[in-house]
Amino acid sequence: MNLGTTRPKLIATDLDGTIVHHDGTITPRTLAAFQRARDLGVEIWFVTGRPPRWMGEIKDAFGYGNAICCNGAMHYDLLNGNVIEEWAIPDDLLHETIKRLRNAISGVSFAVESHNYFKREKSYVAIWDAGIDHDGCNQIEEVLTLPILKMLVRCSGHEYTSDEMLEIAIREIGDLVTVTHSSPTASLLEISAKGISKGETLALMAGRLGISADECVSFGDNPNDFSMLEWCGRSFAMADGHPDAQTFAKDVAEPCKEDGVAKIIEKLLDLPA
Repeated sequence: MNLGTTRPKLIATDLDGTIVHHDGTITPRTLAAFQRARDLGVEIWFVTGRPPRWMGEIKDAFGYGNAICCNGAMHYDLLNGNVIEEWAIPDDLLHETIKRLRNAISGVSFAVESHNYFKREKSYVAIWDAGIDHDGCNQIEEVLTLPILKMLVRCSGHEYTSDEMLEIAIREIGDLVTVTHSSPTASLLEISAKGISKGETLALMAGRLGISADECVSFGDNPNDFSMLEWCGRSFAMADGHPDAQTFAKDVAEPCKEDGVAKIIEKLLDLPA
């Protein structure tokens, strides 16, 4: 394992499946590792596909840190609950994306995110957002009244895996938008504006702080993390994550359930500043 020779100036981490267990818990060892990093002056960035309404538990658990939400489409003030910057999907490209995907993948349904706004088609089976939009709409175009930061595309009957959907979508709409996913088993795509990703937004934020890629470390487990893993000079794919993650990361961390991220951070913090 190549940890480098100096302590990082910035640590960026995905949440779910990386430091947040599948039951929603974060271990004391993980919390302690991040607290020690902060105490040493390391910038902490939580970089996630989550919308801001799901960030309260992260604020409560850590009580500090910066946040990039919606797969890079939002710079979010974690402590005060404010949107600092956002990058929406242009309306014309949004409509064209919907049109192309309906033609390319039979039976897909759509949902959209904007700040704390979540709307779905009736045929879209919400899992994590169950109960937020009780009624749904017949066609997602009916509710595209706000800037859309992320669009979700689901095969509710699991006709295709997320990887299979991603392969089709990159071919059909890759010229219009950024398309990725965060769960191989969910039959779900996540779509952002073209050029918007975790890696792009993290690079922007680090640059504003005067921190280079070589001074950053990142952790992640799924395709929506690949851009971040690739950009950082030191990066670690979770051993139990998507099999392609290790292609983009520089190294591998033990699984989330084994405190893989905490173990790496502990070693990194022992390096000289």
